[in-house]
Amino acid sequence: MKHSEFVSASIRLNRRKLLGATAAAALTVGGLPALAQSKIVLRVSTPAVPDDWHARMWTVFKDTLEKSAPGEFDVQINLNASLFKQGAEPTAMARGNLELTTVSAQDIAKQVPEFSIFTAGYIVRDPAQQQKIFNGPIGTEMFKLVHDKMDITPLATCYYGTRQVNLRDVRNVKVPADLKGVKLRMPGSKEWLFLGEALGATPTPLAFGEVYLGLKSGTIDGQDNPLPTVRAAKFYEVTKQIVLTSHLVDGLFIAIASKTLAALSPAQRQKVLAAAQAASSYNNENRVKEEAELVAFFKKEGLQVSTPDLDAFHKTVQAAYQNSDYAKVWPKGLLDRINATK
Repeated sequence: MKHSEFVSASIRLNRRKLLGATAAAALTVGGLPALAQSKIVLRVSTPAVPDDWHARMWTVFKDTLEKSAPGEFDVQINLNASLFKQGAEPTAMARGNLELTTVSAQDIAKQVPEFSIFTAGYIVRDPAQQQKIFNGPIGTEMFKLVHDKMDITPLATCYYGTRQVNLRDVRNVKVPADLKGVKLRMPGSKEWLFLGEALGATPTPLAFGEVYLGLKSGTIDGQDNPLPTVRAAKFYEVTKQIVLTSHLVDGLFIAIASKTLAALSPAQRQKVLAAAQAASSYNNENRVKEEAELVAFFKKEGLQVSTPDLDAFHKTVQAAYQNSDYAKVWPKGLLDRINATK
């Protein structure tokens, strides 16, 4: 099933519940369509900071949609988690309080346990494989689960970056055991905390907006994020080392509330989908390019950049997941299908 066909399928599932509200909203006292001249409001909530590609891509989304559907939409972009806290967006979308966001695999896994395979370390190899996975049959199947259980519809997959460990003080890190006792900031979901434990650290939940001060004050000893995020959020100003663990090829999914999508005309749905894909492509191209240049930047800023024993990290992390309850809910054969995706 092509992505556009999947989107159409989500519309059919939501159409009945919208018919009553649509009919009521379509009439005024004079019998004319209500709000005929009003733009469709699309509120966007993201924790991304302004300099991050994940923030800039929303401007691409807005501009692309305005070009294809001039005057039809009012895209309102809210950065820095100023509208909803990180992780609260899916609930807000299900309640009708938000139209668009980027949702992580970790947040999806809270409601779709099968999706937790994409929160595990050392599963996806690189950005190219990530796009092939989610733009193919695997993505179609997994996104349908998201739609069915969360009432949101993923539109495009954004490469978030390959996550590395960023430390406040220099340590000799070769194997996971060398991170013992390190208070490593992780978002506050059990999936993130498990990954921190699998890496050998002491995972410490902390909101993204509090990480800089946490590093500066010593509340946390380190954090894990892709290199572009380390630069965009200026974490390099309050840390001394980057350990290239490359433990998670991470992604975010541009998602729209299914009720919002169902209320659009077929032409509008296609334009929104195209705008999301344009935004994703913009992010992915720039993210990969920037990532390749950043080791030199951080060294210039005085950080020590080291590479541990990746085979030791891979084996330790994978063993932790295989022996956990997470692996028990992964769809049978899915890991083999991911590994076979070239």
